[in-house]
This record gives sequence, C-alpha cells and structure tokens, in this order.
Amino acid sequence: MKKIINKKMYDTDKAILVDEYWNGLGSSDFRYFSEELYITKRGEFFLYGSGGAMTNYAKSNGKSTWGSSEIIPLSPDEAYEWLEEYNKTEAIEEYFSDRIQEA
Repeated sequence: MKKIINKKMYDTDKAILVDEYWNGLGSSDFRYFSEELYITKRGEFFLYGSGGAMTNYAKSNGKSTWGSSEIIPLSPDEAYEWLEEYNKTEAIEEYFSDRIQEA
C-alpha cells in the first residue's frame, strides 16, 4: 500500500518492515486487527494497520460500519512506544539501542 501524507510518500513495498503485530483473530472477525511498523530509507516510521468493524481501523457512513486499512506516520517516540507495547525487544535493540539501559 502507498499513500501520500503531508507531501511525503509512504510505501510498504519500498520501506523496511521493522516488526508486526496481529491479535490472533481471523480476518472475518469484527475485532481482528494487524499492524506492521515500517521505516523508510529516510528514517521515517509509519504503521500500516488493518482491522475489522470493531477496531480503530473501522470506517462508517452512519448506517454501516466496516473494516479498513490505513497508513499512519509515527514519530520516533511513537514508534518506540508501539514496539514496547507489543514487547518487540529485538527491534527496540536494533532501532533504539541508544534509549535503553540495563536495569
């Protein structure tokens, strides 16, 4: 998928997949969602997410609600938080080693 946002092209085919999360539900489930975190060659992070009618990716026309997919630009802080939320330790070590320290 590709999308232009604020004059920047985000393209899942050209970016590097950092990590991904899937909630384990089938794509026909209204609660299904999956997200993929990417980084562009210029170092910009973005999410490609998709989900069912009962997720943050739902669209509505007032009468019906359905699932969809979307590209969402993220700041480095937001990308780090996403990785930490889904316990993506290896990706954090690779892309944010300067932010972590031994406990």
